[in-house]
Amino acid sequence: MTTDPQPSLPIDTSKAHPARVYDWLLGGKDNYPVDEAVGEKLPPEARDAARQNRQFMHRAAAWLAEQGIDQFLDIGTGIPTEPNLHQIVQNVVPSAKVVYTDNDPIVLRHAEALLISRPEGATDYIQADVRDPEAIVRHARHVLDFDRPVALSLIALMHFISDEQGAHGIVRDLVDTLPSGSYLILSHAASDLYPDLVEQVVAEYARGGIKLAFRTRPEVERFFDGLDLVRPGLVTATEWFAGSPAPEPEGSGIYSGVARIR
Repeated sequence: MTTDPQPSLPIDTSKAHPARVYDWLLGGKDNYPVDEAVGEKLPPEARDAARQNRQFMHRAAAWLAEQGIDQFLDIGTGIPTEPNLHQIVQNVVPSAKVVYTDNDPIVLRHAEALLISRPEGATDYIQADVRDPEAIVRHARHVLDFDRPVALSLIALMHFISDEQGAHGIVRDLVDTLPSGSYLILSHAASDLYPDLVEQVVAEYARGGIKLAFRTRPEVERFFDGLDLVRPGLVTATEWFAGSPAPEPEGSGIYSGVARIR
């Protein structure tokens, strides 16, 4: 892995963090009692959603690598969970380059130890927030060639960014930095598929100090405005597949899509 020295930020173990709650939902151990307290109060479907979301990422990243995409900018990386995105894509294209970004200091701590690239490729990590897209892109340019296609990965991230914080504008700003032939991979929690569960999940996260902004299908589709959604379009996480066997039929409260930038 290549990375610039970054400041060691304190980890606040008194407040739950989305990356650590997600780690708990996936069965990980890199979380704290405050994160576990949130996770334990969520309905069982929350664990299913985390797994489904991760599996979507695996399928989408592998498919893009098979299409020849060898550069990935993954924002909202989360605590490393094997296989990580770079392991998926470098299994197809060993020379692929991946830049990871997250705003939780614990992710930085683990990224330094775990995000190890194949010798032919490269991985990098930046401690940053998606609400500062300019800083992310500025750093990513040191590793990725923005004159060639880049896959922008926003997996289960934007439902932590409200409309008041400019969620759609943030994605547009990031997409606008990418050349034609690039792709956007995005998954997002739905507010209109299982309303009763949504109410419970939003309430439990809020008790843990985490605000959620689940969205309807049309609201999620807006993230792809001006882009060409690849088949099967914007569907649930368990319905999305391309160039691989279809996943097992299963209900999902996560919208997922991959789109090509014109």
